[in-house]
Amino acid sequence: MNTPALETGRLMLRKFMERDMEALFLILKDEEVNQFLPWYPVKSMEETEIFFDKRYASKYAQPQGYAYAICLKENNFPIGYINVDMEEHHDFGYGLRKEFWHKGIATEAGKAVVGQVKKDGLPYITATHDRNNPRSGNVMQKLGLTYRYSYEEQWQPKNFPVIFRMYQLNFDGNDDFVYQKYWDESGNHFVEQL
Repeated sequence: MNTPALETGRLMLRKFMERDMEALFLILKDEEVNQFLPWYPVKSMEETEIFFDKRYASKYAQPQGYAYAICLKENNFPIGYINVDMEEHHDFGYGLRKEFWHKGIATEAGKAVVGQVKKDGLPYITATHDRNNPRSGNVMQKLGLTYRYSYEEQWQPKNFPVIFRMYQLNFDGNDDFVYQKYWDESGNHFVEQL
């Protein structure tokens, strides 16, 4: 079952492969694209390959995983990524090269992935965004996730404090369940009026 390929009107969602290193480098090297992500932009193909091994190859070895390259159907060339972690938080995340921003691509890809994880029986997903990046929250809302709370974290590896907003979508009918771990681990947590 491991990372089933998905298709939408414009997109093909599939595993990253060795031949995609150049495409992945284009996504990961951009300062603006990676501004709100928990890593520094890569500076070389070598760093890209290390990132691929750590973030993708290891996930593809697991029995169930959702770590996709977002590709345009017309050329099957990765322009972004979308993932759902299989750890307890089931964190949902995405990134896109900036020339493809504001075209509804993250939302289109997100709907396909959300549909797949629901079908496969995940009880819920969470997603967080830096509150200085509200556009990411807009995508989460379009996918049906709802805001639950905000919390401060000393963000690694960049090592500065960030207020994150945590969104969640439950699939198991337990609408009252809120994933509390980020709240519990943060000394500064609160609910904003959005």
